[in-house]
Amino acid sequence: MDGEPVRGGPVARLRHLVTQAIRLGPVGVGRAIVRRSLFAQRWRYVYYIAAYALWRRVLRVDPWQVAFLSDSRGRVSGNLAYLRAEIVRQSPRTRVVAVLRPSGRRPRSLSQMLRLPLVLARSRVVVLDDFYPMIYQLNLRPETDLGQVWHAVGAFKRVGHSRAGLPGGPVPGSRIHRNYTWATASSEAVRPDIAESFGIDASRVHALGVPRTDPLFDEQAVASARQRVRARLGMADGTKLVLFAPTFRGHGARTAHYDLDLVDMPRLAQTLGPDWLVAVKLHPFIPPMPPLPGIADVTAERELTELLMAADVLVTDYSSAIFEAAMLRCPVVFFAPDIAEYTASRDFYRPFERYLIGPLVTEPASLAAAIEQAHVDDAVLAPFLAEFTSACDGHSAARIAAQLVLAGAPEGGVQGEAAGEVPGGAVGEVPGGAPDGAVGEAQGDTQGGAGGEPGGREAE
Repeated sequence: MDGEPVRGGPVARLRHLVTQAIRLGPVGVGRAIVRRSLFAQRWRYVYYIAAYALWRRVLRVDPWQVAFLSDSRGRVSGNLAYLRAEIVRQSPRTRVVAVLRPSGRRPRSLSQMLRLPLVLARSRVVVLDDFYPMIYQLNLRPETDLGQVWHAVGAFKRVGHSRAGLPGGPVPGSRIHRNYTWATASSEAVRPDIAESFGIDASRVHALGVPRTDPLFDEQAVASARQRVRARLGMADGTKLVLFAPTFRGHGARTAHYDLDLVDMPRLAQTLGPDWLVAVKLHPFIPPMPPLPGIADVTAERELTELLMAADVLVTDYSSAIFEAAMLRCPVVFFAPDIAEYTASRDFYRPFERYLIGPLVTEPASLAAAIEQAHVDDAVLAPFLAEFTSACDGHSAARIAAQLVLAGAPEGGVQGEAAGEVPGGAVGEVPGGAPDGAVGEAQGDTQGGAGGEPGGREAE
């Protein structure tokens, strides 16, 4: 039911199905059927299909409306925050409408269910930053562009159609991702990987960078973020921060988990001593961990970028946070005791060794020493950055806004820079906090303005 291959004859397959059914329960079985049936996937969103078809018949597209949609954040943050700031700066007439909910597992409110098809029917451009299953079932009108500014940098673990044939991968004929008008990539070298993952032609993938990486090139923004994080964590001068940020295991949000017993966190903190603080940032799919002595739990912080700005060492496994750490010249330790199993079930776009910009640790007893000795090797880092992040230079949001989002805007409402010329100067933090109405699923619609939480990313 979960897509894992089963060896043996009919009896073995039947036994496997029965075992899986007992493990999942009635609700889990229903979800598994929906995941494996194209008809069920489409029927699940029949209301949105019908409502959108109705609204597109009676409403015209508003040439000045851009919609941001996300089922993984409750406020405009990360790529969306930086992109919104640039859209409004370059085209003050453009109206940005965000329809958000913090988790795909949370039911939509009635007001959002009613408004979402209307917003889609009126928008000239719709921008996503993550998987958004409902929209893949819609036949969008030709006047509407659908863009994807994927939340992860580079191309690390396989996603989307690149997981075909792997556990949790799409079924043959799946519509997911295929209706993107355009998508963005962090470098020319990863464009074919992004195209494969979305099931689209590489001509629709543009190496324009990743908006939330813009502040990584602003030394003052990095220094300010480091000071803020250290103050929040109550760190004394001279104390080093090791950020433990693993990705989840499982096939998706509903099956996501991470075994915290892989490493004894209090013992790790004790071994490192008082000169170090261990902070744990679990993936947003993972429930908060229980309080542990000597450990700072920063999982509640939705975005990871600001934490990376403050980190002295990143400990991760298969998270694309390694690319941002590389741009910050933050040493990385790879703690991957299950590398063989993960490779077999999820796999990577390159051999895993190509991503190792730091030591690989598979035994918990060796982790503290690897952290203490972690350093940046320029001979390894330079080609790594050239391959995976060459389009990230502090101006990604400006380019994407100008060349993709605003490219089809009516003449007269876009400033000169929106013609594709990258504005000078480093791009810093998005000013201000999230505007009223941007927080919480029931209030997940925001309009205009350049507000929003300073950028970041989730720990994949």
